[in-house]
Amino acid sequence: MARLAALLLLLAGTVAATDDPQRADVLEVLLPPPERRGVEAPAIRSIGLLSDARTRDLLHHGFPARMHYTLELWSTAGWFDRMLQRREWEVIVRYIPLDRRYIVTRIDGETITTLGSFDEMAKVQASLDRPYRPAMRQAPARERVYYNAELEVQMMSVNDLDELERWLRGEFRPAARGERNPGTAVTRGVRSLVVRLLGSENRRYQARSGTFRAAG
Repeated sequence: MARLAALLLLLAGTVAATDDPQRADVLEVLLPPPERRGVEAPAIRSIGLLSDARTRDLLHHGFPARMHYTLELWSTAGWFDRMLQRREWEVIVRYIPLDRRYIVTRIDGETITTLGSFDEMAKVQASLDRPYRPAMRQAPARERVYYNAELEVQMMSVNDLDELERWLRGEFRPAARGERNPGTAVTRGVRSLVVRLLGSENRRYQARSGTFRAAG
């Protein structure tokens, strides 16, 4: 009961605090050298994603942090811009209280990559700060194009937790209807309450490259 009371106090404090620092410099689109632009995708870098105290507190109370990335390639040919490609991937950060360690995992399509197991938040943040270059098809040669990147940072819901555990066990299907991970009704109820009240706390970022003529 003491831990439940502490979690509810955390929830109350989180909901009361509304000054979410959604800085413009969190997400960056790093283009390759001019001779490779459009031939290979840019690297995407996100900085300081777990820097706020609320996100860290929720992480330590059993709510993994999900970073959902989207990268689009757009063409400016014609009357209106048109999207040529779209790429999505996710990075999940979990805290394991028993081991006092953070696990960072990237899910890109059906490829699951463990980025590391860390004993300090600073090391987790350093891992998240590293640029990632997703695989994308080459842009049409000599066409004027640009990249648009979006990032959503959220604390995962109860259903997401179930499905994440299945993913990490190698089960690539959604959770079967009616199945739940072990846990008390009180724990599940508190988690549902937290997730509902934190719905407006999700953070979104956007970054765009300059327009350039694709090499080739």
